[in-house]
Amino acid sequence: MDALARSRGAYVCRSCTRSLRRQWLRAHTYSTAATTPDIYDVVCVGGGPAGLSLLTALRANPATTHLRVALVEAQHLSKVRTWKLPPDRFSNRCSSLTPTSVRFLDSIGAWKHLERDRVQPYHEMQVWDGVTGARIEFDWGLGAAPSADAIEGTTIAYMNENLNLTSGLLKRLDELGGVAVFDGAKVEAITYGPETEELDLRQWPLVHLSSGNQLCARLLVGADGANSPVRSFAGINAPGWDYNRHGVVATLEMEGDGWRGDQVKIAYQRFLPTGPVAMLPLPGRFSTLVWSTTPANAAVLKSLSPKDFVAMVNAAFRLSPTDLTYMHTQEAGQTDEYSWRIQHTPHDPRAVPQEVVAVQEGTIASFPLRLRHADTYIAERVALIGDAAHTIHPLAGQGLNQGQGDVQSLAKTIEYAVTHGQDIGVTMSLEPYLAERYAANHVLLGVCDKLHKLYSASSGPLVPLRSVGLSAVNALSPLKSFLMNRAAGNPLKLF
Repeated sequence: MDALARSRGAYVCRSCTRSLRRQWLRAHTYSTAATTPDIYDVVCVGGGPAGLSLLTALRANPATTHLRVALVEAQHLSKVRTWKLPPDRFSNRCSSLTPTSVRFLDSIGAWKHLERDRVQPYHEMQVWDGVTGARIEFDWGLGAAPSADAIEGTTIAYMNENLNLTSGLLKRLDELGGVAVFDGAKVEAITYGPETEELDLRQWPLVHLSSGNQLCARLLVGADGANSPVRSFAGINAPGWDYNRHGVVATLEMEGDGWRGDQVKIAYQRFLPTGPVAMLPLPGRFSTLVWSTTPANAAVLKSLSPKDFVAMVNAAFRLSPTDLTYMHTQEAGQTDEYSWRIQHTPHDPRAVPQEVVAVQEGTIASFPLRLRHADTYIAERVALIGDAAHTIHPLAGQGLNQGQGDVQSLAKTIEYAVTHGQDIGVTMSLEPYLAERYAANHVLLGVCDKLHKLYSASSGPLVPLRSVGLSAVNALSPLKSFLMNRAAGNPLKLF
């Protein structure tokens, strides 16, 4: 207890320290009483990648490891801890991790806990206009037989299952210890704390859980998704709009390891008028699909037999938008339709992904696409990270990386407050986090939104203009290198 008091004394006045010591003893003596709030420095609501990364970063840092922290997660985490799939089965919820995100995960000791044989780096991206065929090729100029060192230094991103990441983070947290975990407990309400004889907690958030526990937080972190209860409690609006599009995901088996074998993997994305369709490599002969399309088209795709679904995916990268529109009107028979139409459609086989031969059972699903951006990420004793702060279109694959950037910044902000004797929960201490992340996230949200709108046009003057622009970027090596560095997560200097 004395060590706790000394550590807290770095940024709490002496009288508060003495009062806090008495309150801490009472909270621990009667922690089974549902009406007694338990006091924490940081309470994080949400056990996804953002929330787990933040707590791992705080526990792994000697400057903040003494903080008393808690995790609240509505789902039971036992299955996530023991998650494991056969080597030829992959989850349909995958994300691309930039090298910057991977370096951060490695710095907090989490990267080594992921199942690395399930992580697939890719080194090239092929992006093209589905209407005009204009193309941009993101590659680092690897030769026909690049060395292992050359390949390692040219990774654009790493494809990884979300469950592999959360499982690895939980293993690292278990290794570090010191986190009170309240899983299988939903947030029933968030109010302000009580006033006691020892402490006035009326300005501190108090989280009421379905388990009966009450957690009082010096800093309450919302990592609880797009419909964040923490954001609602703080009175922070998150304006935005729905795209009237759904993202269809699936795990696919390809006819081979890729055109450049297992060493140099390529990601593909084709912009169709209904939305982009992306094929992203997984280990071996497998890939993950993210197809942004209309809700009606998504419903058709999910209703098809596996054989017809495979035909539609192959068609999405090869046939014209007109052909695809017609094939979406069919209730069945896409396999035969594709076989006939591809014979009359000229295309370069090596400019598109290898053909899909199967779809993994039970992996076809969809989710609505929307843009949201909170008016601010901070309030008094509240901070938002990840999807609670912003929701982005998946066309750039940057959603999870934005969250990791938030985590890295907030952890650094908390460290600064602790080492400089500041209260970690007050708005003034949190302002550096807002200043660092809000503008950068806003720029990326805007770019992805404009790209979606630009490529939604199937006719008119925008079509030739965007094709000229894409071809020009492909011809300008410095500009293309800049975009590749941004895709790899390297920082952008705004000012």
